[in-house]
Amino acid sequence: MQKCRTGLIACICLAAFALSTGCVSKKIYAEDLEQRDQRVAGVESAVEANERRISELGDETDQKIASVKDTAEKAVEIGSTAMTQAKAAQQTAEKAAKGRLLWTVTLSDDAVRFSFDQASIPPEAAREINSLVAKAKSLDRAVYFEIEGHTDNIGSEEYNFQLGEKRALAVRDYISKQGIPLHALNTISFGESQPIADNSTPEGRSQNRRVVIRVLE
Repeated sequence: MQKCRTGLIACICLAAFALSTGCVSKKIYAEDLEQRDQRVAGVESAVEANERRISELGDETDQKIASVKDTAEKAVEIGSTAMTQAKAAQQTAEKAAKGRLLWTVTLSDDAVRFSFDQASIPPEAAREINSLVAKAKSLDRAVYFEIEGHTDNIGSEEYNFQLGEKRALAVRDYISKQGIPLHALNTISFGESQPIADNSTPEGRSQNRRVVIRVLE
């Protein structure tokens, strides 16, 4: 009888140990599972963050490309506009001047050349213009003046177009003050588009800064 009790107690102890061991294993498994879920969540968050950054970088790149493209298109548009205006002015001059060419004077000699980035008329250039106007008045008949402004290639195309126009207008205004009516004076700016010398040298650029005056019947 004593032996039976002892065996029963032993069985109960073994069963209790087995149950307790099972609970501990389940607890450890649950903790491992929770840690794994946390690691997975952390990896997923990192992946999502990388995806967002990649998307942001893509958007920034697209914006930069669009900005560069827009700038390039504007530059082309400005250049095209300048050339269109020059051609339109030239056509107007050709239509107005139906007679023959009488004289051409180019204000580009060392003494009369326009200084860099300047539109004012040098004194030597003024003397050349005075002589040309006197010859035109001596004909005692209507004549027509075509005045072209030219520049070197330093600066943008649009800026040089405007500078060439300023030079041509300065000469026009000076001629007008000598008694030639404004309706007989036409100005054209070619900017940097028609160089007569190499723009890669200071001497060449100096020659390209000029005003050409044509007198026609």
